[in-house]
Amino acid sequence: MDRGIWASWYDLADESRERYLDWAHGTYLPFLKQVAGYAWVAHYRHQGGGAKMKKVEATVVGHTTDDIGNGTQYLVLVGAPSPHTFFRPTTRELALPDGFGKMLALRSGVREVIFAEEARVNGPAAYNEGPGSVPGPAIQMGSFRMRNYEQEFDLARWYAQFRMPYMAQMPGCVGTRKLLGVAGWAKHGVLYEFESLEMRLKHFEEPHESLSLDSTHWSASITGNTVHTPGSPTIGTRIWPPVRG
Repeated sequence: MDRGIWASWYDLADESRERYLDWAHGTYLPFLKQVAGYAWVAHYRHQGGGAKMKKVEATVVGHTTDDIGNGTQYLVLVGAPSPHTFFRPTTRELALPDGFGKMLALRSGVREVIFAEEARVNGPAAYNEGPGSVPGPAIQMGSFRMRNYEQEFDLARWYAQFRMPYMAQMPGCVGTRKLLGVAGWAKHGVLYEFESLEMRLKHFEEPHESLSLDSTHWSASITGNTVHTPGSPTIGTRIWPPVRG
């Protein structure tokens, strides 16, 4: 089981990008995969959504101006049986081999959140998941807070009654995980997994996520009362481990 997720967002300068990614995929991420208790490791590159998603981000979704790390280009996800796995030891207390610190310092805008899974549904494209199974080839991951605590009740109802049931039957959906922040700025997270960005655009963004643009729809009320981390949601494809096929 993988009920805990350690999420790390960051940016890279152009001059160090290739060197860092070669090291990360050849050395750092395989090292993390071997840490006791860690179930899987996955690396994604943010590519962004389509026209309707861009309009939602520009006109409906709020983003914090707090100084919490503004990285948006890349996202590393690590799964574990429990969020407490990432505190025995903490992710900042891991015994790293010589040279790791220098390479990790090439990242900028680093932001981390430890999440616990609140709920999960599999979609029609769900894999035969086993231990060590990584999330899907393409994702959309949001990390946010609500504007006030009263809206938390409506948010939970919206996920339970509307969003999660839709994802369970959406073509091209691998699965969806609603998350709660254990440590870090974001109180809420949601990880949507897709077969491809094309399936996400056709079956999620255009007919469903775009409902936030309709001021009379329930989704507009929910989305309009969220405050996201910089760049949220992350929309991109998995770059490690490589997508097969």
